[in-house]
Amino acid sequence: MSTREATGTYDWTRRTGGRLEPSERRAMVVDLARVHVGNALGRLALMTHLSRGRHAYVSPDRLRPPDSPLTRAALDAASRVLPTTLLNHSHRTYRFGRALGEVDAIDVDTELLYAAALLHDTGLVLARGRDDFTLTSARVATDVAEQVGLSTSAIETVQTAITMHHSPRVAREAGPVAYLLAAGAGLDVVGLRSWDVPRAVLEGVVRLHPREGFKAHFTAAWADEAARVPQGRAMLLRRHGAFAAAIALAPFEE
Repeated sequence: MSTREATGTYDWTRRTGGRLEPSERRAMVVDLARVHVGNALGRLALMTHLSRGRHAYVSPDRLRPPDSPLTRAALDAASRVLPTTLLNHSHRTYRFGRALGEVDAIDVDTELLYAAALLHDTGLVLARGRDDFTLTSARVATDVAEQVGLSTSAIETVQTAITMHHSPRVAREAGPVAYLLAAGAGLDVVGLRSWDVPRAVLEGVVRLHPREGFKAHFTAAWADEAARVPQGRAMLLRRHGAFAAAIALAPFEE
């Protein structure tokens, strides 16, 4: 398999429908184990007041979404597809991703990150058949990007950020947009790296974009996705990642 078709990329997802080979599944189980260890260590650091992020400062202005033809088109498309619970999750994903980018000093194209964040879960609503939902989400994003004349390379960045975002471990080498989209979604869904973000940011983002029963809604949507694509990453997270429990234990009320 070429580097371009590494597991989770748009090319890989389009070719496989998101269905994992045994070797890919084993590699992701290892990634899941690493995530669990990191999560435990992070929560321990938070409990012992050793977490660096809680002492950081992130300006609210740095989290404000950009305004451009792309972001306006993405917001319009997301608003037409997503129920309020998922739309608010998409907004939180962007702001949490940006906050982690500030803490990590990562320079990112905010337009691409915002568009990807708004559209990354549209497939949870629209997907049919037996292909991974992110493939549908990426196609929605492609339509939006082409509508506003985005470059081919920028479209590819958004596509792969979306299809990679629910892999257990997205490394920085995947690029800033993919890395921060996955990080923002992981923080909002299961609390990953919540210890690296100031409490004021966590609380402020939730005030702006309320959760409105997100845990229950997302747990049900994820169960449906896992059943629809039993050889995909959603099922792997449910089976080997105790995903429903992780959602329930995320450091948010609902």
